[in-house]
Amino acid sequence: MQIKVISVPALDGEIWNDDLNKFLRGHKVLKVEQQLLSISNGAYWTFCIHYIDGQNSNNERKERTDYKEILSAEAFGRFAKLRSIRKAIADEDQIPAFAVFTDAELADMAQLDEITENSMRQIKGIGDKKIEKYASRILKVLQDEKSQ
Repeated sequence: MQIKVISVPALDGEIWNDDLNKFLRGHKVLKVEQQLLSISNGAYWTFCIHYIDGQNSNNERKERTDYKEILSAEAFGRFAKLRSIRKAIADEDQIPAFAVFTDAELADMAQLDEITENSMRQIKGIGDKKIEKYASRILKVLQDEKSQ
């Protein structure tokens, strides 16, 4: 894992924003921490970016999978719900959504007869750490919605 710190002037920082966005698009970003700093010559947004080098260059874009075409209508509905839960968790933890579960993992989850910790463990890419961090949170939201 690499770390890069980028500071952008709070006022008139548009030119710096382009550099920041270009960097973010060109790397697999794991986490971004931001802080507003006020110093004698102005205010700056400082971004501490944790990333993996060389994982996501603009020249190597993967084909996007259209899960609406692959999944049944019922499974796609569950997939869409799981994506919204994943986004809420990612926003709360301030991490990218794919770090919670990938779309492929969610698609496999959406096809399960019943979503439980044990059934999640059977999905490729979901190990003990993801189960420990995220399974109970997803299951709680799904259970709360069932009981409404």
